[in-house]
Amino acid sequence: MSTTTIDFNFQLWSYKDNLRSFALAFTQNDDDADDLVQDTMLKAIRYEKNFKQGTNLKGWLYMILRNTFINTYRRRNLAKNFMNFGVDITNTTGTLGASHNAGVGKCIMNDIHSALDKLQPQYYIPFVKFFEGYKYHEIAEELNIPIGTVKTRIHVARGILKADLKSYKDQFFHNGNPE
Repeated sequence: MSTTTIDFNFQLWSYKDNLRSFALAFTQNDDDADDLVQDTMLKAIRYEKNFKQGTNLKGWLYMILRNTFINTYRRRNLAKNFMNFGVDITNTTGTLGASHNAGVGKCIMNDIHSALDKLQPQYYIPFVKFFEGYKYHEIAEELNIPIGTVKTRIHVARGILKADLKSYKDQFFHNGNPE
């Protein structure tokens, strides 16, 4: 890990409390705000190379958080229109972002980043696009592959990530459901 990445991660974590306050204004719910901050941090780490040094990191993070909230809101409303299983399947990320210890949070984020890096490109790209809020058909069109292939690759990526991150299952999930 380079010094630049370590500096970036340190700066990123320094805004965690500000992001949580901003997220709470959107979600009006502590658990959802924590999930939103977690998703924002994951995306910021994922797209670190897109951040231009010397620009406003806080503003960049707020934009990611806002866009993530909007995409999640759209996904949830779409899911409600098509099915209702009694469980919100679009938000099964647990409470990883709710960590109060910056060291633990950093380790968790490093593990997530490492697990994502292990994915082969054919699984990684569709999974990340879906995580970002793209619909199956949009991913299929962009990658020029059948929609069934997109669904299969996302499913496989989830399985790989679930296996790589299984040590967090008991810590953040009970009976397979988020706390």
